Amino acid sequence: MKSIVYRKTGDPSVLELVDKEVREPGPGEVRVRVVVSGVNPTDWKSRSGATGQPAFPEVTPHHDGAGYVDAVGADVDGFAPGDRVWTFMAAHGQPEGTAQEYAVIPSGNLGKLPDGVPLEVGASLGVPAITAHRALTVAEDGPRRLRPGALAGHTVLVAGGAGAVGHAAIQLARWAGATVVTTVSGPEKAQLATAAGAHHVVNYRDEGAAEAIRRVAPDGVHVIVEVAPAPNLELDLAVLRNAGTIAIYANNGGSTMTLDVRPNMVLNTRLQFLLLYTIGRHALTAAVEDITAALHDGALPVGEEHGLPLVRFPLTATADAHAAVENETVGKVLVDVAGD
Repeated sequence: MKSIVYRKTGDPSVLELVDKEVREPGPGEVRVRVVVSGVNPTDWKSRSGATGQPAFPEVTPHHDGAGYVDAVGADVDGFAPGDRVWTFMAAHGQPEGTAQEYAVIPSGNLGKLPDGVPLEVGASLGVPAITAHRALTVAEDGPRRLRPGALAGHTVLVAGGAGAVGHAAIQLARWAGATVVTTVSGPEKAQLATAAGAHHVVNYRDEGAAEAIRRVAPDGVHVIVEVAPAPNLELDLAVLRNAGTIAIYANNGGSTMTLDVRPNMVLNTRLQFLLLYTIGRHALTAAVEDITAALHDGALPVGEEHGLPLVRFPLTATADAHAAVENETVGKVLVDVAGD
């Protein structure tokens, strides 16, 4: 089978296309015929060495993907050959992800893809959708699970609504009944956020951004899904309600921020940091179940008309796909591994 690997960290040129033997799934594992592989910032950061040296002599990247179950190992329940599936954390703790024609993945890192949901939707879930789900379910007085009506009466602010996590957060929050406000940097991204389902879009660069958000939520927003806490903190605190939550999933724009203790005590600010790889199995299982329910309701479409342009590359150009994500290409970068 064709597989993308790297044996040392560095720029995208360290990625190689090689031929490998198709591996048999062991106990608790499922072999997936990968059709589409999703690329996330975590993939290029791992490849570049930004997160440390690789734990294995050879690594096939990418956590996310979608395809068909090809074979199942012993002690696997709930999956059978031919099932349509989406993957998450496929390369976590093991050397092989989805940038290859066949990927052997722990069965706990798969979700069922309902009939009629395109495979590119499945490949766009994983890191973005589970991260968004977690951010929407960590508030002290908010729901722990998402379903229609779970966020009714809540206002959610999504920072960076044109990104992949922001896109998923808008869609999941709206599906769960929230009033959704998002901040963007310009009119093109505003169009994407609106297409994703945001009720209100605010340019965070405008002088009156806080006032515009407060007009939507006079008492403040309940949850902020935050991608850039350092530069956005002032705006976040200006629009957060008492006992509101800022759910921080990335450090875009800087890794250090300064807090004034007393005002945050008065506001009862809840700063909730989160990382997909350490949130725990219970949170992952809940996210997969809720995301699957949202998929059945048609709540997570992708494509430019739905607010998330798809930027596609063949498997042979995986290095270009990594470069596109590293250069902050707007939209979801996908690698087409095989024909459907």
